[in-house]
Amino acid sequence: MKTKIVLLVAFVAMSFAVNAQKDLNQQPKPGPAPKIQLGKAKKFKLPNGLQVIMVENHKLPRASASLTIDNKPVFEGEKAGVSGLMGGLFGSGTTNISKDEFNEKVDYLGANVNLYGSGAYASSLKKYFPEILGLVADGVKNPVFTQEEFDKEVKRTLDGLKADEKSVSSVARRVEDALAYGKNHPYGEFTSKESIEKITLADVKNNYNTYYKPNNAYLVIVGDINPKETKKLVTKLFSDWKAGVIPNITLSKPVNPTTTEVNFINMPNAVQSEVSVINNIDLTLGDKDYYAALLANKILGGGGTARLFMNLREDKGYTYGSYSSVRQNRYAGRFKASASVRNVVTDSAMVEIQKEITKIRYQQVSVEELKNAKAAYVGDFVMDVQKPKTAAEFALNIGRYNLPENFYENYLENINAVTLDDVQNAAIKYFKGNKARIIITGKGIDVLKNLEKTSDYTIKYFDAYGNPTTKPEMTLPIPVGITATSVIENYIKAIGGKDKVNAVKSVMFSATGKIQGIDLTYTSKTAAPNKFSDVVTGMGQTLSKQVFDGTKGYAEQQGRRKDLEGKELEELLGKKAPFEDLAYINGTLDRIEPIDGKNAYVIKHKGQEIFYDVTSGLKIKSTKKVKGPQGEVIVPTSYANYKEVNGIKFPYKISQKMGPMDLNFEIKEVKINEGVSDTDFQ
Repeated sequence: MKTKIVLLVAFVAMSFAVNAQKDLNQQPKPGPAPKIQLGKAKKFKLPNGLQVIMVENHKLPRASASLTIDNKPVFEGEKAGVSGLMGGLFGSGTTNISKDEFNEKVDYLGANVNLYGSGAYASSLKKYFPEILGLVADGVKNPVFTQEEFDKEVKRTLDGLKADEKSVSSVARRVEDALAYGKNHPYGEFTSKESIEKITLADVKNNYNTYYKPNNAYLVIVGDINPKETKKLVTKLFSDWKAGVIPNITLSKPVNPTTTEVNFINMPNAVQSEVSVINNIDLTLGDKDYYAALLANKILGGGGTARLFMNLREDKGYTYGSYSSVRQNRYAGRFKASASVRNVVTDSAMVEIQKEITKIRYQQVSVEELKNAKAAYVGDFVMDVQKPKTAAEFALNIGRYNLPENFYENYLENINAVTLDDVQNAAIKYFKGNKARIIITGKGIDVLKNLEKTSDYTIKYFDAYGNPTTKPEMTLPIPVGITATSVIENYIKAIGGKDKVNAVKSVMFSATGKIQGIDLTYTSKTAAPNKFSDVVTGMGQTLSKQVFDGTKGYAEQQGRRKDLEGKELEELLGKKAPFEDLAYINGTLDRIEPIDGKNAYVIKHKGQEIFYDVTSGLKIKSTKKVKGPQGEVIVPTSYANYKEVNGIKFPYKISQKMGPMDLNFEIKEVKINEGVSDTDFQ
């Protein structure tokens, strides 16, 4: 009976599993979207062109005002930063009240007032709101720009620029914009020391008088207000703000590269790389495929459960987080996927980001992913819509983008209507992994070598200001007094010391490995003076063998023997078994090069390059040129996991890469001064 019950439970569980799988293969019918009740906006327009939007919300006895100067972005050229300086000078008092009095009044009323170059924001209790709105009106209509405050703002700006000089993230953002939009586009230009020093107080005043006008501005007031009284208050406070002719600006359209390329910015102080995949897009709020683009981005990189995050952080451990964004904009939109990663995995992170972009473009997302993305948007939207600030933003967007009045009431219906095909089409259209800039800001000497090996893309080099430059130097200067001799002496010291090494007459070790599914055993025996025997066995037979008795030797492969002669014999005569590194004293210390995040001294010796960790002194790699079917190739061998045996350290992991094959040996046993006899070298 018990067995029958167990079988029944298993059958039922299986039925649930099958049905669940079946359900996943069919897109569920979306349920009705939650009904969103937004406060109805009341609008009016002053004779000077100021458009006013009022939204009542009586939940709290508070009110807020948000002023937006809705100009096109302006290219400032050689005086880039003038609008920023102007914004920094707002709040320095007006023609009617000093800076200190202004700030004291705001503090006394427990309010918040912020004036800036593209508008203003203020909030307070309902009973103080008329007075606070009066301060805002005075601040935007009658600012005082003094030379003293201007000089202070210039100094603050220059100090900030200096602090950002060595900031990898700041440089990355600056150059990303410059390359993506072009330095002649308002979104691509940047403030510099040179541009700030060219700006005068007269330039700031001219900028204010030219662009800070009511006839291209929105004032949104939200909260516990009476619309009739508020309209009277706004009319009284802002009607005398004079309109003006705002210059007609023509913006260039940023273009993507014809094929994906890597743009590299060298930052020698970088301890991690900023990796971004960027392409320009044409996407505006309310476009037909706007909602599909939002959901595609949500699935790709819109949070901690999205594909980029799960791949680069949870699976690979490359970064603390990887995300993507779709920036809608009336003038120049942008898609970006990015991560801040360790230097040593920069190339791998680039590959994985591109892999995820390609995957979402050419493979439909799952029903479950789309369902979860929609649920996340619905949840966030319903939470945000409760906030008065959100109502203000919605009302402003409807005005700025000329959207239908019911745009946000239908927002969730439009989200829920997105299909799997819609998501894929949006990904293909907006995530241009095949025509993107992969912008990497990092330490060239650490990351470029692997990047060049991994990347099939053209690599272009830029400086910290987006100017084309040449490939950075890939070596570090060798400190004075460091030679091949001192490097080898330091290596001998690192593995146990001169006395310990001199006491060794023979070494035997055995190791196991695998190649193409075949189990291998590697046995090495060495003895002074300069004798060795290397034997590799597998599948019950000797696969390769090399023996040298100090004067002559032979190589054997699958039963075929060949006596060593010429250059091969000459090379062996120059060795120093059982510690071949002693021969490298006669080599040349060529450079310092980073290997897997560690700096290494590189000694050249008879066609080989041998790498010694600068910090530990241990050997970590060697390379050798060998002849293969396709000509001469470089075979690298890596040494790791050093362990001590009788006071001397040996690498217990030896890895060799031969074309597409990786050969990894793990040492199982090491014997010193035992297990070796003269017959081993015959």
